Amino acid sequence: MSPLVANMYMEDLEEKLHSVAPPELKPKLWKRSVDDILEVVKKGSAEKLTNLLNSLDTTGSIKFTYDE
Repeated sequence: MSPLVANMYMEDLEEKLHSVAPPELKPKLWKRSVDDILEVVKKGSAEKLTNLLNSLDTTGSIKFTYDE
């Protein structure tokens, strides 16, 4: 049951991101597999997008990080 609930929560978080992200931060590509996300974003916007994602999780239980 836990993987199902976790997947539903992540889907909700993704929907929030796509609805509130300004056009310059919206990823060109977004692929998620369990706890990893592959995204293609404009150069220099990865940190801003990561901060936005972290602000959307009101529980504080998820911490997004990024590698370039």
